[in-house]
Amino acid sequence: MRQLVKKEFTLAAAPLTYVFLAFALMTMIPGYPILMCGFFICLGILYTFQFSREYNDVLYTALLPVRKRDVVRARYIFVVCVQLAGVLLCGLLTLLRMTALGEASAYRTNPLMNANPAFLGYLLAMMALFNILFLGGFYKTAYYYGKPFILFCAAAFVVVGLGETLHHFPGMEWLNAVEGDGVFRQSVVLLGGAVLFAAGTLLSLKRSEQRFEKLDL
Repeated sequence: MRQLVKKEFTLAAAPLTYVFLAFALMTMIPGYPILMCGFFICLGILYTFQFSREYNDVLYTALLPVRKRDVVRARYIFVVCVQLAGVLLCGLLTLLRMTALGEASAYRTNPLMNANPAFLGYLLAMMALFNILFLGGFYKTAYYYGKPFILFCAAAFVVVGLGETLHHFPGMEWLNAVEGDGVFRQSVVLLGGAVLFAAGTLLSLKRSEQRFEKLDL
């Protein structure tokens, strides 16, 4: 298993997957729907699946003396590690915006979503949808990834839409707070996103393992 995970990071991964982690810097852009950084990080992961398909990586790995479910598990570990690296980068930049740059006028007058714990919760929810819709859909065939990614795109833009509109509703202003009691209340959104990410990914993994076991490659 350890060697399979190592293969995912060194041989199977497309270089663009790592490059796209730089989209976490979108967290610092004022007046921009910063949740899009999560979409682009997931788009970077898509390139690994494209890269792997062109080189028949799934078939090659399945022919190795390893369990088929471990092939799926190694890919999930790779995806989750990339996602968490992206969330960590966004988290550090969010902390920077809320502290050292908290008084910057560009952020104080920002009409769109601010970088705060709620933003990170939405980000984790988007990552969970990627793992449920895209990864779960991909392992129906272990080859086609177009339709699963389109489904993820639709879901991701719903999350972005919710993130950019909910805080405009009366009584929901706390979702866009960067200080005070609102930030404390946002911890519920962050916790909810984390639970959805963990539970959704585990359920998707189990389903993908079962599907891949039944596939005749």
